[in-house]
Amino acid sequence: MKTLPDDFIFGGATAAYQCEGATHEGGKGPVAWDAFLEKQGRFLAEPASDFYHKYPIDLELCEKFGVNGIRLSIAWSRIFPEGTGEVNKEGVRYYHEVLSEAKKRNVKVFVTLHHFDTPKALFDEGDFLNRQTIDAFVEYAKFCFEEFKEVEYWSTFNEIYPIATNQYLNGTFPPGITYDLKKVMTCLHNMLYAHARAVNVFKDGGYKGQIGVVHSLETKYPASMSDEDIHAAFLDDALSIRMLLDGTFKGRYSKETLSALKEISEENGFEIHFPEADFVEMEKAKDRNDYLGINHYQSHFVKAYHGESRIHHNGTGDKGTSAYAVKGIGERIYKEGLPRTDWDWLIYPKGLYDLLIRIQTDYPNYKAIYITENGMGYKDEFVDGKIYDEPRIDYVKQYMEALADAIADGVNVKGYFLWSLMDVFSWSNGYNKRYGLFYVDFDTQKRYPKQSAYWYQGLARTKEIRDRYEEEEQY
Repeated sequence: MKTLPDDFIFGGATAAYQCEGATHEGGKGPVAWDAFLEKQGRFLAEPASDFYHKYPIDLELCEKFGVNGIRLSIAWSRIFPEGTGEVNKEGVRYYHEVLSEAKKRNVKVFVTLHHFDTPKALFDEGDFLNRQTIDAFVEYAKFCFEEFKEVEYWSTFNEIYPIATNQYLNGTFPPGITYDLKKVMTCLHNMLYAHARAVNVFKDGGYKGQIGVVHSLETKYPASMSDEDIHAAFLDDALSIRMLLDGTFKGRYSKETLSALKEISEENGFEIHFPEADFVEMEKAKDRNDYLGINHYQSHFVKAYHGESRIHHNGTGDKGTSAYAVKGIGERIYKEGLPRTDWDWLIYPKGLYDLLIRIQTDYPNYKAIYITENGMGYKDEFVDGKIYDEPRIDYVKQYMEALADAIADGVNVKGYFLWSLMDVFSWSNGYNKRYGLFYVDFDTQKRYPKQSAYWYQGLARTKEIRDRYEEEEQY
């Protein structure tokens, strides 16, 4: 039987915009998502899971079910409604109250400073394509370091790569721009630079606690062993993994990474240059990251592709309807014979194991790793007043086993945060895609533990990865 370390954190993950609701309460300023979703007319992040008012209930559930860690984000516009300038004292007070309740419930809090929600005033000026946003972010981060001294674990950003690609490649995030790889690369670099600056402010300021960054890392494999497919997988990996990890742990991009970025940019008809001065700050920060957060949901098989970019976001889960082919990089293919989730995402735990071993080998100056998001979107339904989600249990069990194998092989993984703690609002799917341990009736905001919550409780108690929680009859 595979086991996890005694000091392992069994967490649940959230994000402010996806769980808080109260988008216009408490002095909160607007974010681009407000108008973007309203224009789409399909759903709004209101009331979401109403964590803004229900956080004592959710943190009590954490304590009851052995969830001893929670990822949450501070909504930047709840602190600085315009991104800079006057502080919203009501927002500051709210987060102090949340942190106090978490301490009362013996739940460790990992706080993310930016989770897809730049204040609209800054977003409208170019978001992180505008270097002034970097300055504003660093000042916001410094304010939080000074104000929220009770925080032990900070993360600068959540998922730099999806921010850049969803905003400027596939257009599913505001401002809805498609196929602009120059903007993608510029955004990636500027956010890596902003991360480095914030890390250096934290370390130079002597603040207590730890700081890191959360990267979304999805392992890439060639669709075949042909030279063309191997190279396509390398290019996809260079943009989505190598650039991020090089920037974080090497302080500059390797020759291999730069060669890949140059090849991609040339095929798409642009040149990309990064300010040399930025690397001074990035090199200063490269050994100061206390941990790396990894969000990992799936892996991809990639074949060579040189046509025009063609992406279709599958928002319904209809099998085989996704399309992802990017000019100068490659095409992610539908790999037959491998299981997939309700939302047609590949279930491939080996991808997580391979990723962790690679980081240990290629970036040995990492200090610790937390799996900050992993989980399965599922179309949960009530059956006799209960939620039976055995596929989710099976999914998490498989990934936990891969995690245990990596730990046994020497990778320093300190915790796992299931996405998500409770059911939350989904950026592109609204409310019918559920990930939580706790089912949320979005009409009444009542919480119901799922079968997976009892299984997770048993895992946290015993550290043993079992097929089923032995005391499941409680459910």
